[in-house]
Formats: sequence, C-alpha cells, structure tokens
Amino acid sequence: MPLLRSAVLASWQRFRRQVGTHATLLWAAAIGVIGAFATIAFREGIASLQWLLTGSQATLVDTARALAPPMRLLLPAAGGVVAGLLLEWSRRIDTGKRPSDYMEAIVIGDGRIPLRQSLLRSLSSIVTIATGGSIGREGSMIQLAALSASLAGRGLRFDAARLRLLVACGAAAGITSAYNAPIAGAVFITEIVLGSIAMASFGPVLVASVTANIVMREFAGYRPPYEMPAFPAVDGAQVLLFVLLGILAGMLAPRFLQLLDASRRQFRRLPLSLPLRMGIGGLIVGAISVAMPEVWGNGYEVVNDILHHDWPWTLLIAALLLKIAATAATAGSGAVGGVFTPTLFVGAMVGSLFGHAAVAIWPAASPAPFAYAIVGMGAFLAAAANAPLMAILMIFEMTLSYQVMLPLILGCVVAYFVAMASGEQSMYEITLRRNRTEQERLRLKTISVEELIRPTATVAGLNASVAELTALFMEHPVKYIYIVDDLQRYRGVVALKDITSGLLDTPDAQRRPAWEFLQHHLQPLTPDMLLDAALEQFLMHQGERLPAVKSMDDPVLLGAVTKTSLLDAYARLSGAA
Repeated sequence: MPLLRSAVLASWQRFRRQVGTHATLLWAAAIGVIGAFATIAFREGIASLQWLLTGSQATLVDTARALAPPMRLLLPAAGGVVAGLLLEWSRRIDTGKRPSDYMEAIVIGDGRIPLRQSLLRSLSSIVTIATGGSIGREGSMIQLAALSASLAGRGLRFDAARLRLLVACGAAAGITSAYNAPIAGAVFITEIVLGSIAMASFGPVLVASVTANIVMREFAGYRPPYEMPAFPAVDGAQVLLFVLLGILAGMLAPRFLQLLDASRRQFRRLPLSLPLRMGIGGLIVGAISVAMPEVWGNGYEVVNDILHHDWPWTLLIAALLLKIAATAATAGSGAVGGVFTPTLFVGAMVGSLFGHAAVAIWPAASPAPFAYAIVGMGAFLAAAANAPLMAILMIFEMTLSYQVMLPLILGCVVAYFVAMASGEQSMYEITLRRNRTEQERLRLKTISVEELIRPTATVAGLNASVAELTALFMEHPVKYIYIVDDLQRYRGVVALKDITSGLLDTPDAQRRPAWEFLQHHLQPLTPDMLLDAALEQFLMHQGERLPAVKSMDDPVLLGAVTKTSLLDAYARLSGAA
C-alpha cells in the first residue's frame, strides 16, 4: 500500500505540472491576442489624431510634405508642449510604489504596471508621434501590450512569478505586432529583458509572439513596416566588406547612443518645465523638417525608399545627419517613445553610404548599396542593443532570405564585439544594469583576501607584559591579541580568557611576558587566498577576525580580516549571480 500511494501521488504531481504548463501556454496565446489588439488601438490613435490635426491619412513624411512650411514648423512644437503636459500629469500621479516601465516590472518588480500612468504616457507618445516627433512608436506599443497582460494577470490573481511571465508575453506580442518578426520578438524579450533564453520562459513568450503575429495578419490594412527587396548572392571576398561594415557599425552605434544621452543631459539643464522643454524639442524638429520633411516620424518611409531606390550619397548624408539631430531633439527633450526604429534608420543610412563607397572602389564585386543597408540595420541594432541574436533573427524574418544570413551574421557579431570593446553602452538601461552586475560577479569570483585586509591595533610584542595586554583588551573588544617578534613576524595569539585566569590564579601575573601565554591555533590568512579558502579558515575558527600575513614563509603581520567583510563580499557575489 505505501508503494501504491507513493506511485499515485507521483503521478498526480506530474499531471498537475503538465496541466500547469499547458495552462501557461494557453494564457500566453490569449495574451498574444490581447497584445495585438492593444497595439492596433495605439496605431489607430496615432492615425486618428493625425487626421484630426492635418486632415491627412497618408504617411507622416507625405503629410509633412503636404503641409505649408509654417505649419510644418509649428505643429511639432505644439505637439511637444501638449505631450509634455500629459507626461507631467502622469508624473504627478506616480506614487513611486512600483516600476512603471514594463522591463523593470518584469525584472525587478512583481509584474504590476500602473494603469493611469501608463495610459497617460501612451497618450503623450501618440501626440508626439502624430505631430511629427522623430521617435519610434514601438516603445509605447510594447508598453501598452505589457500593461494589458499585467491587467489580465492581476484579474486572474496570478502570483508574482506567473504575472511577470505574462507581462513578458505581452511585451513580446507588442514588439511582434510592430515589426512582423515573431521569433525576433520572443528573443528580444528573453535576450534583453529576461537575460537568458530558458525554455520555461521562452516557450510561453514565443507562443504569445506567434499568436500576436497571426492576429495582426488577419487585418487587411496590416503590412510589415519594411518591404525588403530580394537580397543578392554574396560570394568570396565580398563577405569581407560586410565585416568592415560590422566594424564601422560597432564603432558608430555607441557614439549615437552617447549623443542621445548628451542631448538628454543638455535639455535637463534648461531652467524650463518639461512641457516647454518638449516644445523646444518639437520646434527643432519642425525647423529641420522645413528643409527636409523626411525627418518626421520613425523613418519607415525613408528606409523603404532607400531599399528600393538609389539615393545619391549627398542626400543620404543630409538625411542621416538631420534625422539624428531630430531624434536627439525629440528623445532628449523627454518625449516618450522608442529609439529602436531610429536605430534601424541610422543603420540603414550608414550601410547604404558604405555600399556607395564599396561600389565606387570595387564596382565589379560589390553588391548593390541596398544590400549593405539591410545588413547595416542589423549590425547597428546589434551594437546598440547588445543583442546580436535578436538583430540577426529580426533582419532574417524581415527578408526571409537565406542569402542574407552569412553577411548578416558576420556584420552583427563583429559590430557587437566592437561595440562592447569600445565601452559600456546600450539603448536599454536594463542591459547596462545586467552587464554591470555580471562584471561585478566576475570580479568578486576572483577577489582575494588582499582586498579585505585592514590594519589592526591589537598587536603586541613577545615580551609585552600582562599589564600592557590587559590595557589592549580593555581598549579593544576582542578575544585575541596578535603577537609579533622584533621583525613584525606573526608568532601566535594571546587569548583574553588566559590573561583573565592568569591574573586570578597568580598574584604576580602582571610581570609575566606575553610569550608565556602564546597559542598557535589561529592560522593566519595570506593576501593571495581566494574567498573560498578564507571562508574555510573562518569555519574552523568561531571568532570575528583572523590575522593576515605576507606569506606563510615570511609571516610579517599585515593586519586582520573580519568575518563581516568576508560575508559581505559573498552577499554581493550572491546578489550579482
């Protein structure tokens, strides 16, 4: 009977685990549907506001071209002020009790995303984008999809772990709806946000991502943001050109992110309110768009145009520089949105310019410039996001061409490593935080006792009298005094209990030297010891401190190491793991 009961119990537990797994996948699919509709609602919000303000339902670039120059100048500025007012409103109702960003809600929060604040921030983003702000719409689309998942999970009373996973599923649905790349969307969330591709989380996230993509395809007006041409065959030494493009992207992507950071710092220094700062950012975009209306929006239209038409290199340089300036003004002033799409824009422009140079230098062997634009998008994204796998999959899903894979992989991987070598930079704070944590973890793994040694005053010579030792014990609350010889070499310890008992047992104990009470059971530490070896020493000794010497062959006393400092180092190691 006991064996039968155990077998039945084990079977029941297996059944519950399977049901739980299947239920998670079903909920992930449901969140994929909800996330898709959330992004559709965001798109419609932008289109409706654009029609209300301009009377146009064309693309933002075409709308900007149709507007009179004064309107083209002032509309982004007015939009910036209104978007700033909405954003200021959202900040006033921010209680600060939980993270509002979906990445933080997944990684360091409990999956609960504030409703009113997120809606106001999304509305602010709609105003910025509809009035020509040079920023991506994907950030708010992902945020809304994640918010929908959070609300659904809270309604179902999911625990924190399942709620975080559900929010991750919603975020994946959002990015898939934006870019028509379900696998890359799932990898984006697991590689960048979750930090690892484990099947327990990747499976549900992938289901949500694919489901969202299926839903989006059912709408007649939906089409992928980029219309990729057929990628040409690349043979032999031509591949080396894409390696050079990867190096260039890896060098430029961190500079682009640094420029955006510098713009944010400069805007924050202005003695103006947030709405006025965002109004100034919009005015800068409007002024640029008077000369080049292509800077309006996130750059989809321009990238699609250079992929299918041969722009002169002078126009490419002008569009690249002015778009970077417009993006820096919009994002730097505080607008809500993403820099994911502007990053793809810059990568396409850099790649196209590189392609023009390659064709000019090596016309017989170089593919058309648009091929470099496609790889440049992936390489720049890989370097900026510190996510080469996601970048490779995204461009592959956009092109659906195996011809692109070899140059794309080389370009993305090379760009990633060049960017990492040039310094710590990423478009996502969560990636920077994880990188810093990983560096701290690696540093702590190799930390030695030398970094924990501190000077100690509880030291006496071999001939020190009991009176001197007693004075030291009275001044310092320790159990042992370290004894050294004339050359400051560690010889052992004198215990407080021995001095106390000696004073009680022998009336003339005050005149006895320290060496008569010497003990040798306290093994010293050395500077080159790692934490593990030092911890073993402490486990054999119940005290708070251990002496540290130069080496076992030359035991000059350097100081002491406390158990507290050692455990603190281990705590930081555990927290960083």
